Amino acid sequence: MIDRPPRLVVLAPNWLGDAVMALPAIADLRRHFADAHLTVAGRGAVAALFTMVPGIDAVLTLPGRGGMAALRTWKADAATLAAGAFETALLFPNSFASALVVHQAGVRERWGLATDLRGRLLTRTAPRPRSAESQAAYYQMLVAAFGIANGPRHACVDPPPLEARLAPAGPYIVFAPGAAYGKAKQWPPAQFAELASLLLKEKVSVVLVGSRGDQDACSEIAGAVARFGAAPGEELVDLCGQTTLAQLAAVMAGARTVVSNDSGAMHLAAAVGAPVVAVFGATNERRTSPLTRGSEAPHAIVVTANVWCRPCMLRECPIDHRCMTRVTARQVLEAVRAVNP
Repeated sequence: MIDRPPRLVVLAPNWLGDAVMALPAIADLRRHFADAHLTVAGRGAVAALFTMVPGIDAVLTLPGRGGMAALRTWKADAATLAAGAFETALLFPNSFASALVVHQAGVRERWGLATDLRGRLLTRTAPRPRSAESQAAYYQMLVAAFGIANGPRHACVDPPPLEARLAPAGPYIVFAPGAAYGKAKQWPPAQFAELASLLLKEKVSVVLVGSRGDQDACSEIAGAVARFGAAPGEELVDLCGQTTLAQLAAVMAGARTVVSNDSGAMHLAAAVGAPVVAVFGATNERRTSPLTRGSEAPHAIVVTANVWCRPCMLRECPIDHRCMTRVTARQVLEAVRAVNP
């Protein structure tokens, strides 16, 4: 029997999609440590996700940076965690730096995978799971290794109310055309534009969303819509780079459907309960298909092209990007109609 710590901190994954896929494992921790004060610590916008997750007592934004930069900024993270006076930390990141941070913060119990030569910095370790059907299953296998029972594999995010200025008055569909991992994951803007024109003709507005890094793709879509015959005055709203994570969640929660690549936005959309159509190319839908918000929530429809080279897991396509270019706008339109008749 594991002693229940009065103050438990979970170090969240560094990417939005991974953070959403970790929510079932965090829910497992919440049930197991029902009397503990549960804090989730994460970076930047990822930390903001957990302010919308039920059952979390506090959210801590780490000031340092992820990746290799963490080796230069870990002291700021350690100082932030030390101020929380946590007794136990569970690490979802597998990096050496994350273990160094909780060690230097003086957290007495430090749990995580024995990876990246960090075993001596942790007090309890688990071997890397040999196989997992999905990334969400992988995170649940991690907590199970420490004696914590797994529950339902759902991801629930409760967004704030939608601000009227952020969305059209009538029905709308959200497009999330970006993908931080690389262009190999992105359905081409020309196909998004063709789909937008088909929807606009049906008097359904289209809202483009994404981070500042997605602005080129969104601008290309907005500029190309007219070539597909959309009439003047039909509504296409470009919110790319203009929303906080909470505002983005609210916009997607109000959508008739969200059309997305395999991205953090896709996972967030499903977690707020939006019907999702996800276009997968380079990546493996068996590993990273979006979770449902609950047992009654709609399941995402995944659209793929039947080509020999996918899933390659590459950031950039070395040939002709056929896994995405062969997915047509009408295919995705049919999926939109099916996921939300």
